[in-house]
Amino acid sequence: MTDDTPAAPACGATPAHSEELLREVAALPSLPGVYRYFDVHDQLLYVGKAISLKKRVSSYFQKNHGGTRTGHMVSKIVRMETTVVRSEAEALLLENNLIKTKNPKYNILFRDDKSYPYLKMTGVPVATKRSASAAVGQAGATGQGPASPLAANFARVSYYRGGVEKKHHYFGPYPSAWAVKEAILLMQKVFRLRTCEDPVFSNRSRPCLLYQIKRCSAPCVGHISDQDYAQDVANAEKFLRGDTKEVMRQLESRMMAHSDKLEFEQAAELRNQVAALSTVLHQQAMDNVEDRDVDILAVKVQGGKACVNLAMVRGGRHLGDRPYFPVHVEDAVGLADEAAGDAPSASVEAQVLEAFLSQHYIDVAMPPTLILSEPVDKGLLKALSEQVGFKVSAVHQPREQRRAWLDMAQTNAALQLARLLAEEGSQQARTRALAEALDLTLDNLETLRVECFDISHTAGEATQASCVVFHQHKMQNAEYRRFNIEGITPGDDYAAMRQVLTRRYSKVAEALREAKHAGQAPAGTGRLPDLVLVDGGKGQVSMAREVFEHLGLDLSLIVGVEKGEGRKVGLEELVFADGREKVYLGADSAALMLVAQIRDEAHRFAITGMRAQRAKVRVGGGKLEEIPGVGPKRRAKLLQRFGGVRGVALASVDDIATVDGVSKELAEEIYRALH
Repeated sequence: MTDDTPAAPACGATPAHSEELLREVAALPSLPGVYRYFDVHDQLLYVGKAISLKKRVSSYFQKNHGGTRTGHMVSKIVRMETTVVRSEAEALLLENNLIKTKNPKYNILFRDDKSYPYLKMTGVPVATKRSASAAVGQAGATGQGPASPLAANFARVSYYRGGVEKKHHYFGPYPSAWAVKEAILLMQKVFRLRTCEDPVFSNRSRPCLLYQIKRCSAPCVGHISDQDYAQDVANAEKFLRGDTKEVMRQLESRMMAHSDKLEFEQAAELRNQVAALSTVLHQQAMDNVEDRDVDILAVKVQGGKACVNLAMVRGGRHLGDRPYFPVHVEDAVGLADEAAGDAPSASVEAQVLEAFLSQHYIDVAMPPTLILSEPVDKGLLKALSEQVGFKVSAVHQPREQRRAWLDMAQTNAALQLARLLAEEGSQQARTRALAEALDLTLDNLETLRVECFDISHTAGEATQASCVVFHQHKMQNAEYRRFNIEGITPGDDYAAMRQVLTRRYSKVAEALREAKHAGQAPAGTGRLPDLVLVDGGKGQVSMAREVFEHLGLDLSLIVGVEKGEGRKVGLEELVFADGREKVYLGADSAALMLVAQIRDEAHRFAITGMRAQRAKVRVGGGKLEEIPGVGPKRRAKLLQRFGGVRGVALASVDDIATVDGVSKELAEEIYRALH
């Protein structure tokens, strides 16, 4: 039965909550579920799970939390949402899906701007799917390579990041791009698999340099039969999956078979392959054939910050590690302790580790074994097992090789956290120096927001403007913006600056007027930054002043970064739009270092966008099929003939017209579109 009587706030409870909200709390069922709290601006504050929604949520509103973090958060709640689920495990998974997608302010958040890279094998032939014995039986049966090799018959290894497709084979994930490139180099050294793109492969008439240095078997010109190449691909796949002993046994068996037949050249090739593989296995001192796929996780907490270091073992080989730094650790841990009530709460390290496990493996493949520096709740492991469809086991106090892995992960976590704290301390000092140098009145340096603009183009072509954001002592990549500048005289940087500032701040000015009329403080995108940097001197600052005067915004926010004598770094001067004299902060100034860092990031972001836009303009973005009359078939023929879009762009009209299915008129149209 559910008690529909409104819950009366206990002595000391926050009285600011509406009767409607308290009635909702009192009417909650005693069932497992997930709850979400929102503030007056409808911003998500916190997401939590509960075995009993009624008991857990009521505890927030019926206890006296005083001046704790929980009390501060509860005082902001004006609305809540709840979702009833069937079990605690279901509640756990839903909770962390919402945390990862909604980024609530008072939860531990693990944000990662990159997906994991993979090693990709494209065009894996059917031969690799046959049994090893069948493939070995056919190996060497054909001494001559195919008369006209097709790229589809010879698998290619490459670096890949993104969604996986069933038609290709993927190995990983790897913790870093470096780890993938090392694996590709290994595939070249030991198995001599090709890495060239299909158009290049199809248009080779002689072996490339990789063949000369024994990093490729040159299937492009028939130096290896498709059966032998397929066998190398099969062995490479087995090696990547951890079947190293089986690969060695097969190679040695094939070598002896060739030797018995007096085929000494083929036997020598296999001998070299065995030697290369033996060297690799000897160098891989961290190999452990018993542990094929394992993740090792160590957590370190210090100074209100935390680091989770994830080391990965795939196919029995240690691939390296990757650090993660959660945000809102102190707030979230305080709330978790309050929610636990009288029950013994887990350590801060365990709470951080559980948050990582819950969020990280939502969209990342999970291995069956985890080696952890802290014990975690068994209910979490049960929920993760249900999510992935197989039993996930966790080892807290490992031995032997696993112990060595965990010790290394713990050492790396401590080192990465120490580096972060040192960098943040330095960055906070720079923020403080900038605020003092420009007389910015701020109650909290964390709130200082700087937006910087830069213009980039090549002789007026593909003009782009960038806006980068500095906030909370660091660059906020997710808030960067690029603006395509159109309708101006090519090369007119002043007009470009006028356009980008108008587009960026016209809506902000309107929001400020509406907020002032309503008697409210602006929020979200309606808030002006504390500082607007423009890369340029008096001219650009004058243009920015005109825009701000037209929009009715505060001129004191605008600061130009003028290059010094000889455009030397460290000699920059700051130019103000409100009439103040120019300021030279000094080459050793921490404030100038921060300004230069932000300015350089705006320049980098602008120039990379400009180059991408320029390439798109010059070669149609690689999309030949957008040209009228060029469909997928004609595009494929053009790419195959000229080895890529750039090759098509470099070809003459007469050359393009020689491609089957391309008339002279269409060739002229293609040439015009690409030039």
